[in-house]
Amino acid sequence: MLRFPRMSQPQLAIPDLDALSLQLEDAPPQEILRWTVATYAPDAVLTCSFQHEGVALGHMLQAIAPRTPIVFINTGYHFPETLAYRDLLLSTYGWNLVEVGPELSQADVEARHGAELYRRDPDLCCEINKVAPLRRAIAGVRAWINGRRRDQASTRRGLPILETLPSGLVKVNPLARWSSKDTYYYLKQHGLPFHPLFERGYTSIGCAPCTRPVLAGEDERAGRWAGRDKVECGIHGALDAEPTAD
Repeated sequence: MLRFPRMSQPQLAIPDLDALSLQLEDAPPQEILRWTVATYAPDAVLTCSFQHEGVALGHMLQAIAPRTPIVFINTGYHFPETLAYRDLLLSTYGWNLVEVGPELSQADVEARHGAELYRRDPDLCCEINKVAPLRRAIAGVRAWINGRRRDQASTRRGLPILETLPSGLVKVNPLARWSSKDTYYYLKQHGLPFHPLFERGYTSIGCAPCTRPVLAGEDERAGRWAGRDKVECGIHGALDAEPTAD
């Protein structure tokens, strides 16, 4: 099982995170990241699916704490363009990438659940290929940095800067106050490449079978699981629940 090392030094007293979250509302993402690594390193990780928000945070961490692990969940269903984008960024910036994936191969999943599970039961598909791998990967981690923004979807509008899960894991949302324009201008300002699918209308990019370009006037994440009553893959809501698939 993949585990990150636990703290070797005594942990400093952690302040009231709800109060601190409010204090950090107007802080730039870099300041939030500095606080996170100063408080939790080496037990802090960034998850990145190589969408622009994760790329911006990875670039910031390269200047602040370059050895911070960046966790990429390789579901086996990513667009080839996403994998090429990942390779380009790694070869350019040398990030400390930790790649994780499902325990079952696609053939094993088909043998157990039938073909094209992502079409018939996308929640179970996400549990097997995303949620379960991440649950294993962050065992022992105390701070989880991610790139969610409040304006991405109605499910994210109340997103705090810091949140504590029942397990004690602290989720850090440095870009909660940002918009897609903020992310775009950050990449542009720092000369970072854009995802190859971005200019083809993909404003939110997940697994290829469950992602399409958005149409004019649609929500940024409307291309994810289009036509279904599903707006999240589950990694941001199910990590404190018992797994539903093996």
